[in-house]
Amino acid sequence: MLRAIALLLLALATPLAAAPVDYRLDTDGSRVQYRVAFGTDEIFGVMPVEDAAVALDFAMASNSSVSVTMNAAGATANFPFAAQALKGPSVLDTGTHPDITFSTTAFRASGNDAEVDGLITIRGVTRPITLRGGLFRERGQEPGDRSELLVRLTGAVQRSDFGADGFSDMVGDRVEIEVLARILRDE
Repeated sequence: MLRAIALLLLALATPLAAAPVDYRLDTDGSRVQYRVAFGTDEIFGVMPVEDAAVALDFAMASNSSVSVTMNAAGATANFPFAAQALKGPSVLDTGTHPDITFSTTAFRASGNDAEVDGLITIRGVTRPITLRGGLFRERGQEPGDRSELLVRLTGAVQRSDFGADGFSDMVGDRVEIEVLARILRDE
């Protein structure tokens, strides 16, 4: 009997683990922007986000997870010919690989800042990447309201790591990425 009471007290003294909160992506309010050197100029554009699964644990960031699918075939660029070249067989090869995917392997947060390790797959090649960013409430939201959040993540990839090395005599290897996502708590 004494042992049962001790076990009950131990169970009550152990804090309950907070469960991750599931969010859905607002595809209209989300985009992935990219930038790459083009001689003395710059090519930049947008890639639509097709789908995302987001689970955030505000008590224990390491329990959070994100997976995202981007529509590489829907990418745009500031130079029309650059968008065509980007989608062609020597760069993204969207005829064979229409999507780019990302999924987290580790999630660290401090306040509103986060560091997200994950795996990104481009042209069927998967490599690790670390993104840095933050989580924000929409303007006008009440403090503590987490029903709608804005996520901003930044990072970079070397396109040659994925075999996307076409036009390397004109276009840089380092591609900077900025993810702006609006997420809504699942009800």
